[in-house]
Amino acid sequence: MKIIISPAKKMVVNLDDFDILDMPQYLDETKQILAELQQLDKSAAQKLWQTSDKLTIESYQILKQTNLTERLTPAIIAFSGIQYQYMAPGLFTAPALNYVQQNLRILSGFYGILRPFDGITPYRLEMGSRMKLRGYKNLYSFWGSKLYDALVSDQEPIINLASKEYAKAITPYLKSDQQFIDIVFGHLVDGKLKTRATFAKMARGEMVRFAAERNVTDPIQLKEFDHLDYKFDERRSTDMQYIFIKDEK
Repeated sequence: MKIIISPAKKMVVNLDDFDILDMPQYLDETKQILAELQQLDKSAAQKLWQTSDKLTIESYQILKQTNLTERLTPAIIAFSGIQYQYMAPGLFTAPALNYVQQNLRILSGFYGILRPFDGITPYRLEMGSRMKLRGYKNLYSFWGSKLYDALVSDQEPIINLASKEYAKAITPYLKSDQQFIDIVFGHLVDGKLKTRATFAKMARGEMVRFAAERNVTDPIQLKEFDHLDYKFDERRSTDMQYIFIKDEK
């Protein structure tokens, strides 16, 4: 079983808590992307990133100094957004850390696909960015089937905890008999199911921790997830979409 999640915009450098175990699988492709990014002037970079003036200056400075082989942080702690805060990998037991290394994959516009203990450096590039590389109209075209090819073996189930932006890098390449299960965290508003982004990110992180702590090997086990007052909704769910609804107390 593989679990896919999105990266986070917020990143940190942490050289102390965990050692890296490997380098990203598609580092040569990342070097191509970095070379293109470093040719952009500040105005073009801001247009690509859609960032404020202050954030553009900070991000552009990081871009110009980016080194893909030095001062690297394991991916699972390099990303520090809400999802990763609620995952809390720093509190994992050794078996849980081993579980995520085997079963969790982080999709990335810059690195393609990452194992939790691949060494990475801070970057700013979303998968949906309008970045054109030579011969490719966008990052989806550039990465092609590489991320799916690296993700699965023996038609194992894929649990989708990624946003639509990142899941789109995988779904076009699914085999007809591939078990791909979307996880939806929703709220009922006037009888209609709505997703609130912040709560969904929190729940995705909690579900990764839930799976790691319980050594989940069968997707059906995820139906027992009940963190943050979310409960599995049997009636609204299907074999390919598990829906969890937050109990509004």
